[in-house]
Amino acid sequence: MFKIVAYGVRENEVPYFENLNKYNYDLQLERDLLTHDNVATAKNADAVLLRANCIADAENLTMFHDWGIKYVFTRTVGFNHIDLKTCAKYQMKVARVPAYSPYAVAELALTLGMMLFRHLSLATTSTNNGDFRVGPGMFSGEIHSGTVGIIGTGRIGATEAKLYHGFGAKVLAFDPYPSDYAKQFATFVSQDELLAKSDIVSIHVPYFPGQNDRLIDADFLSKMKPSAVLVNTARTQLADYDAIIAAVKNGTIAGFASDVLPNETKVMGHNFEGEITDGQAKALEELYPKVLLTPHIGSYTSPALTDMIAVSYENFHQVLLTGKTDNDVKLD
Repeated sequence: MFKIVAYGVRENEVPYFENLNKYNYDLQLERDLLTHDNVATAKNADAVLLRANCIADAENLTMFHDWGIKYVFTRTVGFNHIDLKTCAKYQMKVARVPAYSPYAVAELALTLGMMLFRHLSLATTSTNNGDFRVGPGMFSGEIHSGTVGIIGTGRIGATEAKLYHGFGAKVLAFDPYPSDYAKQFATFVSQDELLAKSDIVSIHVPYFPGQNDRLIDADFLSKMKPSAVLVNTARTQLADYDAIIAAVKNGTIAGFASDVLPNETKVMGHNFEGEITDGQAKALEELYPKVLLTPHIGSYTSPALTDMIAVSYENFHQVLLTGKTDNDVKLD
């Protein structure tokens, strides 16, 4: 029986892995993400199934090779946690899940944007502390008469544009390759015009190493309205977090929300009990409620999880039947 070791499987995800297992794979579900410390749990497996922030570097992949593991698949869209050069060296197969429910991330991005726009974190923090006074910091606009800017209008960005359009907001978008679907809900303009006019700016850009690193930098932020808020549910590499921290502190922008963080492997999944050790994460958290952080939960919904697991199982089925999948990651 084909044995798969899946990493980063939360307790509530176990029934999904088991109920969707129509090919009767031998499953070993590991709660922890793959690290250097627990790599030995993959011994005697035929394949591994990873998620974001698993460590599939040269060291771990060499051990996989020594144990005869040929398939290193991920249940995520991104695959930057896998050392593709080492996989090519050992002729390993790599596959991913190119898409899942776009509403998962789009709804989170919208919710974070609206929380900042309506100052809900400030309001609920005040009442939680027993202060029910209405202060000037809680005064806001209304999104139906506001402007939302979406940078990157793939499936997720276009879905968020659709949701905001349903609220009656004016939606601006920037994408070098706008789809006809996205054009139904957004007006495409230059990035500079979008930044200058938007009350909420939401990022949904794929990360291209060496091309758009730190897309969100001091210059980018300086083009936004001082009253505007920024939401990043895309990739951590797109953001210069020091520049964002400075922009919030000095009032260049009014707020920032993020579902991704720098040094994620050192932060996500850890309980710091109020004493965050990572410098940038701590500096961001100290700016609450102007800065809102979530622990990479964009895809943490039932429909998205179902898609990720089902597609992963199909990837394994295809590779065993044909030697390749519809979702292969190129190694050259």
